Amino acid sequence: MKTESSKSIVMSSGLSRRQFLRRTGIAAGATAFAFPFVGRVLGANSRINIACIGVGGKGDSDSSNAAECGGNIVAICDVDQTALDRKSKQLGDKSMNPRQFKDYRKMLDTIGKDVDAVTVSTPDHHHGIAAIRAMTMGKHCFCQKPLCQTISEVRAVRQLAREKNLATQMGNQGSAEPGLRRAVEVVHAGVIGKPLELHVWSNRPVWPQGLDRPSGSDLVPGTLDWDLWLGPAAKRPFKKDVYHTFKWRGWFDFGTGALGDMACHTVNMPFRALKLGYPTVVELEIASRFYSETFPKTSRIRFEFPEREGLPPLKMWWYDGNPDAHHANFIEPLRPSAQHTSEIINTYEKLPPAGALIVGEKGKLFSPDDYGAKFFLAMNGSSEFRPGDQHEACKDVPMVIPRSPGHMQEWFRMMKEGVPSYSNFEIAGYLAEVILLGCVALRMGEGQRMEWDGPNMRSTNLPDAVHLVKRNNRHGWES
Repeated sequence: MKTESSKSIVMSSGLSRRQFLRRTGIAAGATAFAFPFVGRVLGANSRINIACIGVGGKGDSDSSNAAECGGNIVAICDVDQTALDRKSKQLGDKSMNPRQFKDYRKMLDTIGKDVDAVTVSTPDHHHGIAAIRAMTMGKHCFCQKPLCQTISEVRAVRQLAREKNLATQMGNQGSAEPGLRRAVEVVHAGVIGKPLELHVWSNRPVWPQGLDRPSGSDLVPGTLDWDLWLGPAAKRPFKKDVYHTFKWRGWFDFGTGALGDMACHTVNMPFRALKLGYPTVVELEIASRFYSETFPKTSRIRFEFPEREGLPPLKMWWYDGNPDAHHANFIEPLRPSAQHTSEIINTYEKLPPAGALIVGEKGKLFSPDDYGAKFFLAMNGSSEFRPGDQHEACKDVPMVIPRSPGHMQEWFRMMKEGVPSYSNFEIAGYLAEVILLGCVALRMGEGQRMEWDGPNMRSTNLPDAVHLVKRNNRHGWES
């Protein structure tokens, strides 16, 4: 197995960086299997020592999955002692006795030499800092979506993964679904013709947002280190049932709203199938009432993508809003028009709560869930959708994307054998940047047509957007 970095390969082969990215399919967001991983591998029989950062919520299943894949969990970190004690007991039943930490900075400084890899399963505002700190030390990394909270952090972890030859995987588990990979193959084979439009919608948020910060403060639970939970964010009083647990997603300081939470799942399949890369324009078309510290309850955002690899320019619309969250300042959840969804309604009798619809010259492809596990086709002239795995238009499309042994298993295989995971940070980083661009456009306000220079992470016409690309972290939490 070669050990030189991708940068070295580019230089020795005489390829420019742009040519390298184009040939590997990375620049346009194509499958990550187009080029083999060339980083240092641990060996098929290696016992991999894992430190788990965040073991409550999604971190509970991520840490358990890592153990089930053969990882030796040597340390666990969480700001809540209740979560630490629960996970210690679970791992103790598996004959593991991990060290407990509340501060991942201290954990990595103390036992970093004994750790091969980390899982990062914290609230969004800690993702980038934890991942960057661990990856700078040469640790392989599994990080939950949306990878990071800011575009600059995403760019940093992508660069670290490349420079240090690290095995990485973002936690959008639908990437492992055979139906998602088959849909990508079908679109790439031209079954629906050249893609023209993309519509993606979600029934999120299902957490509180579109509200002001409550006044006053409450007593911090004895098991919770509130200052560590805040981390890089500015200090604020603890309020019971407002931020911790789970209710942080709608706050600018801690989360990325419905778009950041769900689009890494729902946009994953079409992003790959349509080779989207960076958009050139992003604009918030409409949203419900704005608040100074939280995302609105519903919004519609337009992304414009240029020509890419022979595909025509394409517009994508993102729609979010919980139909059960009516109140005085609420705009009905925005969804694609009947012009685009008539075949879906004919098939399902109503529009499913979430979905991704690709409109092509010859037909439409629809995935009716958050993870892209299934897809359906309606070719031109058809009034209903039919299952894609049974459609005659797909029968001659070859399988060209390897199927997954499991999402977490892919990461372990990448660490041990060098086989690239499907959502490694090179491809997941592009997806995450596109999604976070929507969050930037949303915060810039309605009707602000933001022209975007992707490689340089800047808007060419709205200079104030630069303040939303990078976060000013609290002292001691610099990434």
